[in-house]
Amino acid sequence: MTRPLPGEYQPFYARYVDLAPEDDVLAAMETQAPLTRAQILGFSDRPEHRYAPGKWSVKQTVGHMADTERVFGFRALWFARADPAPLPGFEQNDWMRHSPFEDQTLADLLDGFEAARRSNMAVLRSLSPQAWARSGVASGHSISVRALAHGMLGHERAHLQLLAERYR
Repeated sequence: MTRPLPGEYQPFYARYVDLAPEDDVLAAMETQAPLTRAQILGFSDRPEHRYAPGKWSVKQTVGHMADTERVFGFRALWFARADPAPLPGFEQNDWMRHSPFEDQTLADLLDGFEAARRSNMAVLRSLSPQAWARSGVASGHSISVRALAHGMLGHERAHLQLLAERYR
């Protein structure tokens, strides 16, 4: 597998794809896993912490990471299977208003993220080169399976950077 080309995703996704510069995104996801776990569990003593009023808590951030992992993974599977139907977008703030993340433990939220990642990696490992190159429409824009995979890793890294910079 190779990195996605800029025409395989909209500029909005470039911030995530750019944070996953590796060609072998699956190996990078494997390497990232223990780093993510350690960083998130470093907030175990303050999982409700928000860096500013109105911003998401650590728990909400991890829950959002899991939601996005699931959405990107579903999109990747849908497009890899060459289903031509477009997929809707999702508005993260609307989802957050209806999410029970504050009622869950940080460890449970992390387990949910890791379970979604493992499931997505199992699907991605099974794909043919042709499936990796397929694309479809989500949120009204075309995106390839490989761009979604890089976007998964980049999204994770973007939120880990945010946690490191603003939540410490």
